Amino acid sequence: MSLNKSFNPRANFPYPENTDGHYLEVKKDDGTIFDKDYPYIDYSKSFKFKRFWVRFLLYLIVFPFSYIRMGLRIRGKKNIRKNKKLLKQGAISIANHVNMWDYIAVMNAIKPFRPYLLAWNKNVSGESGLLVRLVGGIPIPENDPQATIVYIDALKKMFDDGGWLHIYPEGSMWEYYRYIRPFKKGIAHLARMSHKPIVPMGFSYRRSSWIRRKLFKQPAVFNLCIGEPIFLDETLSGPEQEIDLVKRCHKAVCDLAGISEEENGYEPVFNFDKRLDF
Repeated sequence: MSLNKSFNPRANFPYPENTDGHYLEVKKDDGTIFDKDYPYIDYSKSFKFKRFWVRFLLYLIVFPFSYIRMGLRIRGKKNIRKNKKLLKQGAISIANHVNMWDYIAVMNAIKPFRPYLLAWNKNVSGESGLLVRLVGGIPIPENDPQATIVYIDALKKMFDDGGWLHIYPEGSMWEYYRYIRPFKKGIAHLARMSHKPIVPMGFSYRRSSWIRRKLFKQPAVFNLCIGEPIFLDETLSGPEQEIDLVKRCHKAVCDLAGISEEENGYEPVFNFDKRLDF
């Protein structure tokens, strides 16, 4: 299903030791507190108005430009079209997180669906926070049980309204990283809570042209491949059901990204110890 066997960019980035670690610095913090009073999904008229115009600009300028900026090729849109009736009732999508622009590619691939995005809260309080919010970013609260309850309730309402949520189950962005890192089990918790299908996607790479490599320091261009929806196995229950789902999701993203079992391995798929040398 992948566009080709995954090209290895062999990019020289300071990937952290922990598989969900962040290495890009957020230089500003506007002081936003993500507590029980924060509007994790903003339903105000003014915010909806701003989102409308951002969406307009995405269609008019950003989506077309993303094909040029990323060298983007998308395959598997038929899996969205043929399951459109099902997905209109709500869905969860997942992908490996490999570029600052890859969420633009995801939004482009699944249009006209308008996804929300689970976002690292530092990105929402940072210099690009407003833009992250306007493209659907929902910050994840940390170390605050009351805020977590409000956040989960907001997600439940979003799913009840037929919303689409995109998740990066590796937990952080590693630019041009070839392999698929261990997943967090939160995708299974959300699938059980929402009873929505998971749409797997995989980013892989093609070798950049000489001009891109020399002038723009871009070691590779991007493929995005969309797979068939994945469902909970209702014959299983509890932890077994979650483990089974995460394993199948991890394998699907590996396949879509052109990563073979021999190269990446499907075990273990959880970042319990977060070690890169798993």
